Amino acid sequence: MKLKIKQNILMEHLNYAIKGISNKNLIPILNCIKFELTNEGLYLMSTDNDIAIKTFIDKKNIENIDTLGDVVVSGKYIYDIIRKLPNTFINIEEVDDSRLYIYTDNSSFYLNCNLVSDFPALDLQDHKNPVIISQKLLKTIYSQTSFATSTQETRPILTGINFKIFNNIMECTATDSYRLAKKIVNINQTMEEEINVTIPTKNLGELVKMCTSEEDMIEMHIFNNKIIFKFNNIIMLSSLINGTYPDTSKLIPETFNINIKTNLNDLFAAIDRASLLTNENEKNTIHFESRGDEAIISSNIPEIGNVEEKIYVNKEENDDIRISFSSKYMMDAIKTLDSTDVTLHFNSEITPIIIKSPENDNLIQLILPIKTY
Repeated sequence: MKLKIKQNILMEHLNYAIKGISNKNLIPILNCIKFELTNEGLYLMSTDNDIAIKTFIDKKNIENIDTLGDVVVSGKYIYDIIRKLPNTFINIEEVDDSRLYIYTDNSSFYLNCNLVSDFPALDLQDHKNPVIISQKLLKTIYSQTSFATSTQETRPILTGINFKIFNNIMECTATDSYRLAKKIVNINQTMEEEINVTIPTKNLGELVKMCTSEEDMIEMHIFNNKIIFKFNNIIMLSSLINGTYPDTSKLIPETFNINIKTNLNDLFAAIDRASLLTNENEKNTIHFESRGDEAIISSNIPEIGNVEEKIYVNKEENDDIRISFSSKYMMDAIKTLDSTDVTLHFNSEITPIIIKSPENDNLIQLILPIKTY
């Protein structure tokens, strides 16, 4: 294999390929990147058996292709070498003693190669009926739900985002059993069979980082134990989380006793200030009390002090509510809403709080109250 390529072009694709490598992997070949040079261009591949990434550089973006072939080298070292070279033309050549020679006018490196035959075969076939959405929508789904997933491996299914698709409706749900985020969207196609899969949140996070265009589409090829994303010149495979995702539909009431509407920024700022006098050991608990057309938000740390904030609210019901909740969870939920106002829905001081935009119902945030008595 021998080629000449501009540093910035190769670096762009190495930035994608390096995401398929885990620093925790003890199997040497899974810490490598495979380079495959063909008449069409250069493919870069990586995998850690949980995700796999394949990216392609078209021959029109390669200065010169002398000899076709493939090599497998340490991902970390090839990445660091190319990253620190100046933005000039780089020559990459496989030499006789199973080494990769990387050189410019002023720099030269040799890297030992691994056996190509040891690199895992990547099964990246297409599904006959992929789900196609925009990269912008995928990034929105991730940003509005991912924070609610669990970080505890004791219940692996809750460390992912659940995608349920039927007909032209896609429901994306995340929960750690203390809070929940659900995004409901219409897709421009009809799925005859119901899809219900849970994708690891960390893998979706890596995917979202690679989605650099908001207008371009992304194909989701969904199988029983894996999902393959195809966009631009990138293919990413992710494993799915085994198990049955909990039925969260019964957690969200259809009717509420008290509905409070207020300015989103005012509520966020008041909670943010009140959270200054909370502590993590007590789950950053703050107290919320409605009194007619105002709400009082308060918190205290007995050995330090207390705080009280008042905001104007719009409430049609005569009843009031006193309730406590995590300031962190509430702020996380509020800032996902793309609206001027926010509506808080209550039934009692011990039932879930539902947070929505008054303008649409396609995003639902839920947090559990905290008993303080």
